[in-house]
Amino acid sequence: MEEQWRGLLYPARLPAFHRLLPPDPLRDRFRWVWIPEWDLAPGKVSRQEVLPFPALNLVVQEEGVSLSGPATRRSFRDLAGRGWAVGMLLRPAAVPVFTDDPGGLRDAEIPFHAPDLHTAVMAAMSCGAGGAGDDDDGARRRDRAASTAAEWLEARVPVPTAEAEAANRLEDLIQSDRELTRVDQAADQLGVSVRTLQRLARRFVGLPPLAMIRRYRLQEAAERLRGNTELSIAGVAADLGYADHAHLANAFREVLGFTPSGYRRSAAQQ
Repeated sequence: MEEQWRGLLYPARLPAFHRLLPPDPLRDRFRWVWIPEWDLAPGKVSRQEVLPFPALNLVVQEEGVSLSGPATRRSFRDLAGRGWAVGMLLRPAAVPVFTDDPGGLRDAEIPFHAPDLHTAVMAAMSCGAGGAGDDDDGARRRDRAASTAAEWLEARVPVPTAEAEAANRLEDLIQSDRELTRVDQAADQLGVSVRTLQRLARRFVGLPPLAMIRRYRLQEAAERLRGNTELSIAGVAADLGYADHAHLANAFREVLGFTPSGYRRSAAQQ
């Protein structure tokens, strides 16, 4: 998948990670199911650092189900022992089913009451469970878990309204148009007012439209810096609409806590 590693700052650290696309009829309600699995030696810890998508995630783990709100900065989780997670990256259209105030969940993760989802995903992930490797049994287990999660979501999240579809179009535009750097540009392309975009983002995402734009551009910058050491930082900045190298460096420091050159060095060492 083209976006397999998007948002993962150090994918080489992951013992195993998979993103599975939803059935076509559900692509307007979630972007994919993501499943990490790990089986680490005693005493070993694997820190997973993420530059999250500007979106909400519904996550099933052995201890329960949680809802993660939109993040404004990088996040991390330390993995130890043996375990897994099954998460759904929600499209904006699905968000009102889970919360009336996504902005109130910024940088937060709260328990979500869904015992039926938890029971079904636990059963799918436990059936034939072996190690964290990408064997046939593991693929079947992940497919069952993804199908179970999708069926649960389909039964609870209705077909998007016209307003919800407009929120999805906003996300699609910001994600796909790498030359988009301003909210008024997005409003012009979608044929609506800036105020309408702000309202859609507030209700369906919980972040301002400009924060969404900056997040996708920063994810793209991180991916390019990690994936192609021949690219200059100034060139990456110019390609993604930053005024210059310094503006990209400021964005990195503000959200990630380090510079583009520092990130490139640390990613190369993984």
